[in-house]
Amino acid sequence: MVILAGCTPKSNEQSSGNGEGKSRNTLVISSVREPDTIDVHKTTWVDDSNAHIYDTLLRRDLDGNIIPGLAEKYEISKDGKVWTFYLDKNAKFHSGEPVTAEAVKMSFERFLQHSAIKFLAGPVDKIEAHAQKLMVYFTEPFAPFASGLTTAYLAPMDPKSLDEYGDDFGEHPAAAGIFKFGERIRGSSITYTKNDDYNWGPSFVDNKGVPDFDKYEFRFIADDDTRVLEFKKGTTQIMTRVPPNYIKDLETIEGVKIDSMYDQGITYLGFNNKKPMFQDKRVRQAIALGIDREPLVEFALEGYAKPLFGPLPQTIPGYSEKVEEEAKQKYTKNVEKAKSLLAESGWKDSNGDGIVEKDGKPFSFEIWLSDEPVMQRIVQILQGQLKDIGIKVNISVQEAAAMAANTPKGLHDAILVGYGWSDPDVLYMLFGKGSSIRMHYESEKLQSLLTKARQTMDNEERMKIYEQAQQFLVEESPWVPLFVRENVTAYRDIDGFKQNPYTQSIIFNDITSK
Repeated sequence: MVILAGCTPKSNEQSSGNGEGKSRNTLVISSVREPDTIDVHKTTWVDDSNAHIYDTLLRRDLDGNIIPGLAEKYEISKDGKVWTFYLDKNAKFHSGEPVTAEAVKMSFERFLQHSAIKFLAGPVDKIEAHAQKLMVYFTEPFAPFASGLTTAYLAPMDPKSLDEYGDDFGEHPAAAGIFKFGERIRGSSITYTKNDDYNWGPSFVDNKGVPDFDKYEFRFIADDDTRVLEFKKGTTQIMTRVPPNYIKDLETIEGVKIDSMYDQGITYLGFNNKKPMFQDKRVRQAIALGIDREPLVEFALEGYAKPLFGPLPQTIPGYSEKVEEEAKQKYTKNVEKAKSLLAESGWKDSNGDGIVEKDGKPFSFEIWLSDEPVMQRIVQILQGQLKDIGIKVNISVQEAAAMAANTPKGLHDAILVGYGWSDPDVLYMLFGKGSSIRMHYESEKLQSLLTKARQTMDNEERMKIYEQAQQFLVEESPWVPLFVRENVTAYRDIDGFKQNPYTQSIIFNDITSK
C-alpha cells in the first residue's frame, strides 16, 4: 500500500441519509473494479477511474465524430501513410510545461516499447517532432489510428514525470487532463484534484475550463450491497455499473437520477484456443449451441442487456444485421445438435455419469471471471447449461490484475469477460496475429481480412471487409458472444451530469454541486 501524504482531507464527517456531512468540494464516485495501474502504457484496462488524468490528441463528440483535442487539426497524406498533427499551443502538462510535439513523440515511443497493446499504434515507421507539429509515418496505411488517438492509451504523458520517475510513473502519473493525481490507497480509492490550468475543454461541453469540484475520489467497492448502501446514504454521489437488481429501487428514491447507455462492446465467453480441448471447431460450436442467452439477460441482468450472437454490437461501426441474423440462426440453443457435434469430435458419455469423455478423460474446463457479483450469477447459469450437453465447468474468480497478467501467458482455459471499443478494429485486437492475448486464436484467412481492413482508408469498403471477417468468426466460433449490456449509472446531489456513449465515459467538465 502506498499512501502519498497530504492529499486527503483531514476529516470527513459521517454522511447522513440526505447526503449532508460530505465534503462539499469532493465528488465521490463508486466503482466495481479498481484499475491495476494509472500508467496506461502498462495496462489493458482504462475507464473513468484512470483516464481523466490524460487528455488526447483527438476526441469523440457526442455523435461519435472524431474531432480535435490536443491536436487543433490533423492531415492525412493521400496514400494514408503520413499523419501530421498541429498541437494546441495553449495546452500544458500538469508540470506547467507546454504540450509539444517532442513530448508527444516521447510518449508514443514509450507506448511502443512498453504496452501489451502496442498494435493500437499500427505499423509506425518513424515519428518526427517539429515544435508544435508532429508527423507520424507508417509503413502502410493505418485507418484505425484516429480512433486510437481518442483513447487514453495513446495520450501524451508529462515528460517531467517520465524523466523523474521512469518505471514508477504509475505511482506519480501526470499528463494534460482535467484531473491531476492526488493519492492512491490500493484496494480502496484513487483521489484526483482539479487541474487549475485547464482551459482547453472539448467543443461539446459548456465549461471548457477548470472543473467545479476541488477533488474527485473514486472508491472501489466490489460488493453490490455495500456500494448501493453507500450511495443511498449520500456518501457517494455517482455510482457506476449499478447492479441490475437495484435499478428499480433506486428509481423510486427522491433526488436520485438514472442514466443509461448500451456498452460499446459485448460480454463473451472466450476460449483459450491453444488448449487441445478447444482446437476442434465442432467442440467450440457445440458449446455455443449449448448456451441460452435469455436466462442470462432476464435473470442475471434483470433485462438490462440485449442478447447478442455476432461479434459486434449495434453501438460499434461495422455492425451487420446480416451477420447477427446468420449467427442467431446458427447458434440458437440446440442441446441435441450440441451433443451430436461433441460425439462427432470424439466426446461421448460412455459411463453414464452425464459428462462426456474422450480417451478416458472427462470434458471439464475452468472459466475465469472477475469478482463482480453479476458476472458470478452469469457464470453459474452457464455452468448449468453446459452440464446439460455433458461438459463440466469449474468456476474461478480472479482479481483483475491477475487476469490481466496471466491470460497473455495462456494459463486459463476460458474467460468470461467483455471488451469495449469504438472501432471495428477491436476484432484485430482480439484475434490479430500477436494481439490475441485473451483467446490465443490465429488464422491466416482472418489475419488477411483484418489487415486489409486496417489498410483500407475508404470507410465503406472497410466496413464490407469487416463483415467478411465477422462471418468467418461466426463459422469458426473461437468465442461465444453473449450480450451487450446496458451500462446504468446513478447520481445524486449534482447538476450537469452527462456521459459520452462513444467513449463510455462521464463528462466531468460540466458537473457541479447542487
